[in-house]
Amino acid sequence: MRLTKFTDLALRVTMRLAVAEQGTSLTTRQVAEVMAIPYTHTAKVIARLQHLGVVEARRGRGGGLELTVAGRTASLGWLVRELEGEEEVVACEGETPCPLRAACRLRGALRGAQQAFYASLDPLTVNDLVASPTGPVLLTLR
Repeated sequence: MRLTKFTDLALRVTMRLAVAEQGTSLTTRQVAEVMAIPYTHTAKVIARLQHLGVVEARRGRGGGLELTVAGRTASLGWLVRELEGEEEVVACEGETPCPLRAACRLRGALRGAQQAFYASLDPLTVNDLVASPTGPVLLTLR
């Protein structure tokens, strides 16, 4: 299974925010620069993460971005599901529906693989992702 670029960016942004020093808030622009992500993409990612309750964004002087407690402890499987959606791996319907739909075993096999993929992420949290050696490397990015 391949994650969308949006999900990839969201996970990397979340990881960077997870290692920010306590009491330090990064701006969207700072995160974009440090992670080498275009600002507009970063802003969209932050908005979605804020909507999910993973990131708190404060405006104005003293504002910035901070990972919430829920963001640190939420299941990685949950987060990826929320970012990716529950769409199936293959599209059997569409402009040209697949002629094998009625008797196809591939769709079910791929659905099972997708569920197994998410289940393998369920026990992990963002805190798990930023454990050494990843966390210290994230802090060196400037």
